[in-house]
Amino acid sequence: MGNANDALLVSRAALLGDRSAFSLLVERYQSPIRRFLSNLTQGNEELSKDLAQETFIKAWLSIASFRATAKFSTWLFRIAYNTFYDYTRSGHARHSRVAISAYENVAAEQRQHHGVDLASALKVLKEEERTAMLLFYMEDMPVKKISDVMSCPQSTVKSHLFRGREKLAVQLKKAGSSRLQ
Repeated sequence: MGNANDALLVSRAALLGDRSAFSLLVERYQSPIRRFLSNLTQGNEELSKDLAQETFIKAWLSIASFRATAKFSTWLFRIAYNTFYDYTRSGHARHSRVAISAYENVAAEQRQHHGVDLASALKVLKEEERTAMLLFYMEDMPVKKISDVMSCPQSTVKSHLFRGREKLAVQLKKAGSSRLQ
């Protein structure tokens, strides 16, 4: 039902400029997009909300160019992914003290509740590895869909996942052994 319903809503939005149809798409995908962006911004909720809003604005402005070669959700995650990387390339992320303090708060909260700082462990990953891991494990996306979102071959996604898992295992073992001492 979701894909067929998405196609109908996208058609209404693209062909008729139907804002209410697009609003239904925003309602359906707002939480997953915000969660994805929140993970990419290392827990900065304010930034993830801003980037999600920008994602949906870009989607609305380019809805007529959507080609149903992929699912609407894949196309939308691709826009979110590009929006985040445009932000990081612009240099704003490096200078954002708010982003750093929000991340530190999330990391401290995770240490307090779980004993393991997963947010810090994710920090050791390259951006591509972290993105692939988040899409695979947090958003339950298959490798094919991740390759569409990240615009890279499936073999590259598999490599990112493999290296990401290895690096996380090392980090989590270090964190576990330091807690035991």
